[in-house]
Amino acid sequence: MKKPEELLELMADTRKKILFAGIGNVLRCDDGAGVYIVNHLMESPHISKILVEVSLENYVSRINKAKPDLLVLVDCIDFGREPGYVGLLLPEDTFESTVNTHHLTLRRITEFFDMPVFILGIQPSCLKVGEEMTAEVVKSADKMVRMLNRAIQKSSSQNNMRFRTENKTTNTYAYDNS
Repeated sequence: MKKPEELLELMADTRKKILFAGIGNVLRCDDGAGVYIVNHLMESPHISKILVEVSLENYVSRINKAKPDLLVLVDCIDFGREPGYVGLLLPEDTFESTVNTHHLTLRRITEFFDMPVFILGIQPSCLKVGEEMTAEVVKSADKMVRMLNRAIQKSSSQNNMRFRTENKTTNTYAYDNS
C-alpha cells in the first residue's frame, strides 16, 4: 500500500494528465464516498474527473480514449480499519473477490485500462440503504477533498493554469457506446 501523499507528488507534475473516477453507490450510505470526493474535486488542464458510480466497466472505452497518464479510482474499500481511514493502493493490492455478481472486481477491471491505475480508498462504516454518509466518513472525505484541491490549486498556480470548481453530475447509468 502506498501513502496518499504519494498521489500529491504525482499531481504536482503538470506534464502528467490525471483522471479521477468516482466509484460507488450513492444510495448505500458510505459506499457513495468515492463519488462524493470526485464530485467535489476541482479540475485543471492536467486534472480531470468522471463520475462512474456503479458502472466503471461501462466507461473503460471512454477512459482509454481520454488517454490520461494516470487513472485514480476513488472508491469505498474495506481495509478492516477505522471508518474514514484512507489508503492508496495499486490494483494488485486489492482483493480478487466481489460480493456483487454483476460487476468485475477493481483488480480485474484495471487490466482493461491502457494507463497506470491507483485506487484511492476510504473505509466505510455503513453500507445500508440510505443517502446519508456517516459523520466520520464525511469528515475524512472532506479532508481528502481539501488536500487534493490544495494540490490542484498549487500546481495550477505555479504553472499559470486555470482550474474549474463546479461540481459535475453525469448520467452514470448510460452505457458508453463509443
